[in-house]
Amino acid sequence: MQSTASLFRALLAVSLLAGCSSYRPTPAAFHEVLDQPYRLGAGDRVRVTVFEQEGLTNSYSVDQSGYISFPLVGAIPARGHTAQQMEKEIADKLRQGYLRDPDVSVEIDRYRPIFVMGEVGAAGQYSYVPGLTVQKAIAIAGGFTPRANQESVDITRDINGKVITGRVVTSDPLLPGDTVYVRERLF
Repeated sequence: MQSTASLFRALLAVSLLAGCSSYRPTPAAFHEVLDQPYRLGAGDRVRVTVFEQEGLTNSYSVDQSGYISFPLVGAIPARGHTAQQMEKEIADKLRQGYLRDPDVSVEIDRYRPIFVMGEVGAAGQYSYVPGLTVQKAIAIAGGFTPRANQESVDITRDINGKVITGRVVTSDPLLPGDTVYVRERLF
């Protein structure tokens, strides 16, 4: 009888702990996007170079609607496109009565920012640089507070128009537009 009551209490404790946990494994798409070419989004700025056309060569920002406003041809969709796709799109538009054989190059001039929140010294918006990891972003944001959970953090990421949150270790890489949330530790 005593062992049955002890077993029941142990099972109840385990089920309560399991029920309190909101942890879900990070979806596979969360890490697969790291191996794909970078896709532009609102807040990015691209440098467009049109060979021998100084008036068209400039930096252009991707607006909230996901377009850049390019001289002569107007709005060009950028959200979800790679730099190579943008090169082709701009060249195709310029061929339609403006230039015979345009040579267009597009490179990322400035990435959209990342956001760091939670148990860090100075939560806020920070510039993204290629190679940025969670640990580096936290360092830029003033480091962990004494109450911070330093083992894993939550990252919210837009993947193909769908916002996904996943729990990762601090050595994981970040992408432009990511939001890092450092949780408070329990003990």
